[in-house]
Amino acid sequence: MIRFEGISKIFSTDVVLKNINWEIKKGEKVGLVGSNGAGKSTQFKILIGEEDQTSGTIIKEGNPKIAHLKQELDCNLNRSVREELESSFKDIQVIATQLLEIEKKMKLLDLKHDSDELEKLVDQHAKYQAKFEVLGGYKMQSEVEKILPKLGFSISDADKLVGNFSGGWQMKVALGKIILQNPDLLLLDEPTNHLDLETIFWLEEYLSSLKIAIIIISHDRYFLDKLCKKIIFINRGISETFNGNYSFFVEQKSLNEESQIKAYQLQQKEIEIQKKYIDRFRASATRSSQAKSREKQLKKISKLESPVIKAKSPPFTFPQCPRSGKSVLNIKNLSHSYDDKILFLDVNLKVFSGEKIAILGPNGCGKSTLLKIIMKRVNPEIGEINFGKHNIIPAYYEQNQAEALSLEEKVIDLIFNKSPEWSQKKARTFLGGFGFQNETVFKNVKQLSGGEKAKLALALMIISPSNFLLLDEPTNHLDLQSKENLELAIKNYEGSSLIISHDRYFISKVANRIIEIKNSKLYSYEGNYEYFLEKK
Repeated sequence: MIRFEGISKIFSTDVVLKNINWEIKKGEKVGLVGSNGAGKSTQFKILIGEEDQTSGTIIKEGNPKIAHLKQELDCNLNRSVREELESSFKDIQVIATQLLEIEKKMKLLDLKHDSDELEKLVDQHAKYQAKFEVLGGYKMQSEVEKILPKLGFSISDADKLVGNFSGGWQMKVALGKIILQNPDLLLLDEPTNHLDLETIFWLEEYLSSLKIAIIIISHDRYFLDKLCKKIIFINRGISETFNGNYSFFVEQKSLNEESQIKAYQLQQKEIEIQKKYIDRFRASATRSSQAKSREKQLKKISKLESPVIKAKSPPFTFPQCPRSGKSVLNIKNLSHSYDDKILFLDVNLKVFSGEKIAILGPNGCGKSTLLKIIMKRVNPEIGEINFGKHNIIPAYYEQNQAEALSLEEKVIDLIFNKSPEWSQKKARTFLGGFGFQNETVFKNVKQLSGGEKAKLALALMIISPSNFLLLDEPTNHLDLQSKENLELAIKNYEGSSLIISHDRYFISKVANRIIEIKNSKLYSYEGNYEYFLEKK
């Protein structure tokens, strides 16, 4: 359907893409993966015409209709769900508006005195009516009502304002608008960010049922495994295609790297042996001809390039902190509501030293509010929130923490602001754990991608010693390497943690207890994520 051939993209400050070659066939579901700032979203922009490539060719079979679901949802919160879904029929909406205008003019005319004008308007009306019919105007309402239950909405939901629904449901409206356009290719940029687990399960099933081609940018490993049969890996501006799911890609990439290193090392060893022989016998009376012959052969060898294996970001560790007492947190008889919704009704929770607790539940159930109540950012209506009596030093990461960063500051300066006593070497080593290497540490915050900003906000939170972490969606926008680093750091963290996350792989790696928020109550599962799923 579409093929990228030798695509490059050079900005004034950076070479983002050097040599991108991949193709997608009809009906294929492909994962586009790579670290933050690798140029994944840039390729989407080139595909939809928002950016031009610097060089290379895009070959399209016919004129495929491409739709793009962006990270920032394109929804008018003041329209009803029905109106918002109908807005995807732009051509029909234009004709419908023109028909209404003609009908208004016709009503104002006098049948006897304005007969000529009326005749013209009747002709115009008939033409627009025919266009309206050809474009499927009379089917528009039935198409919208057909997709509503597929998106999980009832017919009565159709007349409610989009703004009355949570982010997950707004994503369903945005996706519905795109599907109603009947695209040949759907581009999804981090579609699971900010979705609760229930909506992610729904999205997996829904996308699996679609027969159209889909390209997905995602750092959700379970999601990519479930949907994609092909992975395109972007590294240092170059693409490599793997025919298999994400788990196959990880395994195969590792094998390829090992094989490349071995082949390169063997060749280097052989070249070294030949050079030593040539140097030793070049002036020998009996063996100089052999030495010259070997020298000629050596010049003909097709030398393998040194494998460019992306250096893994060094894992970071949380700074040392005094140990807390056994009791870390005690919530007693908490009741709290937001607007007309009761979030918590007489709930109790105890957190003990060393527990790594994942808080799960649908969007809007009060997960973020619970952390804000614990951190005293929100006052509870009823109940007590008490930290343990011995050495409780909390650290709190909010979901939108990256938005508070100073855009004009340099990355490394923000670290020095927090820890002025650090040497530049120590600051750069620390930033390396979050993927900031070489010159990227001197970038202004405004030059960073969304994922890089999230990593920087996380780094700034981690600098201060703590023994009780409260993390609200810490993996949103993080690339896979950074997620692995965070997983390892939390596993080795000696303190306690309360973590809100919809990243199933991440939860399965770090949590040793699950708290589910359901029907205004807290349900505790004394085990990991797999244990929770089994019990559910």
